[in-house]
Amino acid sequence: MATQTETDKGIGLGLALGALAVIGALVMLVGAPDVTAAWGFAGAVIFSSLAVVGIHLSS
Repeated sequence: MATQTETDKGIGLGLALGALAVIGALVMLVGAPDVTAAWGFAGAVIFSSLAVVGIHLSS
């Protein structure tokens, strides 16, 4: 019998937040000379950081 169970919740969370980080990077690329690019960069950095934290906390 198994005494420990593992879930893939951290991987799913990491993939979801990674997808949001990619969307933020695309917003940064599309809104290049404008303030929109800054918001895209901020979103990409925040969501990529949260993806790493989510994977580590659920491990």
